Amino acid sequence: MAEEPVGPGDKLPVHHRRTPPPEPLSSTEQAVATAAAARLLAPLLPEPLDHVLLQADLTAVAPGPLRRPLADMLGVLAEVESKGGATVYRFTPGSVRRALDAGRSASDLHAFLAEHSRTPVPQPLAYLIDDVARRHGHLRVGAASAYVRCDDDAMLNEILADKRAAGLRLRRLAPTVLAAQADPAALLEGLRAMGFAPAAESAEGDVLITRADAHRTPPRTAPEPVPDGPPTPDATLLAAAIRAIRAGDLASTTPRRPSANAGAVTGGELPRTTSAETLATMQAAVLTGEAVWIGYVNAEGAASQRVIAPVRVEGGFVTAYDHTADEVRTYPLHRITGVAELADDQA
Repeated sequence: MAEEPVGPGDKLPVHHRRTPPPEPLSSTEQAVATAAAARLLAPLLPEPLDHVLLQADLTAVAPGPLRRPLADMLGVLAEVESKGGATVYRFTPGSVRRALDAGRSASDLHAFLAEHSRTPVPQPLAYLIDDVARRHGHLRVGAASAYVRCDDDAMLNEILADKRAAGLRLRRLAPTVLAAQADPAALLEGLRAMGFAPAAESAEGDVLITRADAHRTPPRTAPEPVPDGPPTPDATLLAAAIRAIRAGDLASTTPRRPSANAGAVTGGELPRTTSAETLATMQAAVLTGEAVWIGYVNAEGAASQRVIAPVRVEGGFVTAYDHTADEVRTYPLHRITGVAELADDQA
C-alpha cells in the first residue's frame, strides 16, 4: 500500500500545525450568536434597578446599575459624585438648572423623583428645585442684528402690522423697542421703503451723521488659498518640455560643419558669425532646405541655442521652423549672434 505524501505541515507537532481561519458569520448567524451570549451572561449580571435612595444631604444612591431611562435622566438632573458597587449622585443648583434648560419643569422633576425613589423626597431637595425654578428664565438672552426704538407705540404697532416688514423679522422687546434679525443698513432701507424716515444711531444713542459724498470701499473677498507646491503639469506642458530638452540636446551635440570664416565652436558655445555671414547662410539654407544651428538672444538678454529650418528671409527677419518650440517662428536677424551649418549626416 502506497504511503500518502507528507507535506511540510505534517512534519510539525500537532500544536504547531496551521489551522484554516474560520469563515465569517452571516448577519443572521451573528444575531443568533449575540442572543445566545446574552442569555448565557444574563444570570451572571445584576438586574438593572428602577429606583434610587434619596438622602437629606442632597444626594441619591443607586444601589446597583440603573435602567437606561432612569440613568439618563439622573445624569442630567444630578452630578455623579462617586462610582463603585453603588453610584452616588449629588443635586446642585447647576444640575437642576441643566434639567430646566432641557425642557423640564419643577413639577416634572418633583414627579420624577417621587416615582423613582424608595425614600420620601427630602425637604432640602424640594426647596432646591423650587428655588432654582423660581429664578430660572427671568433673564432672557437672544440674538438681534439691529433694533428700532420709538416713543410712539402706535407707530411701532403700525410697523409690526405691515406685511412688508415680514422680511425684517421684527419682534417687540418692550413697548418702545423692536428687535430685528436684519442688519442695520437693511433695516433702514426696509423702513424707508415702507414710507418711514428712520435715523441711525450709535451704541451710545447719538444720531449718526453721514456725509452725502462719502464713498465706502466694497468689502474685500478672501484671497484664494495658494496650493502647496507647484501645479501639476498637463500633457501639453510636458510635451513642450520634452521637445525643448530634445532640441537642446540636438543643438549641443549635433556636429557643425566647419566654416572658413567662423572660429572653432565647441559643443556648449554659441556660434559667432558676422551679419553678412549670417544672412548668407540663412539664404543658402532656405534654398537647400537644410537645418542650421543658431545662437539667439531675446529681448530680455537671455541667450539660447536653437536648431531651425529657415523658410524665408526678408525685411531683416528670418521665418523658420523651430525644432525647440515645434512651430514656425520669426526671428530678427540682428538678435542672431551667429549661425552654423549642421553636418551632412545630421541635416
